[in-house]
Amino acid sequence: MSGREHGHDGTLPHGGQGQSVADSKHDAELQVTDELEVVPGFERENLQGWIPQLASESDVRAVIEKAFDYRGDVTITHKDQSQTSGYLFDRRIGPTLATSIVRLMLASSNECPAIPYSEIAAISFTGRDTAAGKSYEAWVKKYWEKRARGEKNISIEPEALE
Repeated sequence: MSGREHGHDGTLPHGGQGQSVADSKHDAELQVTDELEVVPGFERENLQGWIPQLASESDVRAVIEKAFDYRGDVTITHKDQSQTSGYLFDRRIGPTLATSIVRLMLASSNECPAIPYSEIAAISFTGRDTAAGKSYEAWVKKYWEKRARGEKNISIEPEALE
C-alpha cells in the first residue's frame, strides 16, 4: 500500500497530513492486533540424557527429527554396535530408511560422516543442550532477581559453553 492510499499526500508538509475516520479505525485495529501478538514463549522438551526406543520406522524418523532440533551432541549406536558422537546438523529424508541419512559434526575431528537411517540401532541425547533455559523470559527473570538483591551495574553474561 502506498503512502497516498494511507491518506498521505506527498505535496503536503508532514504537519499537514490529515487522518481520516478510516485511518483512525485502522489504528485502533492495529492496537488490538499488537496486544494479541504478545504471547509467552513455549517450553522446550528436555531431551538431555534421553535414550528412546526405536521400535519402528516411524520411531526412527521421529527421534531423528528431535535430534535435529536438539542443540547438544547425540551418540548414534550403529547396528554393528559401533558408536558415533557429535552434533547432528543435517538430515536428508528419503522414501526409505536406507535412502535417508543424517550427518554429524564430530567433536574429535573435522569429519562429517553420513549415516543411513537404516544403520541406526539407537540414538542417545548425550551432550548438554547448550540453549536449555536460555529464553528471553529466563534472562529477564535473572535480571530482576539480581535487581531485587540490590546489585548495581547488572550485566547478565552468557555461560561458558564448556
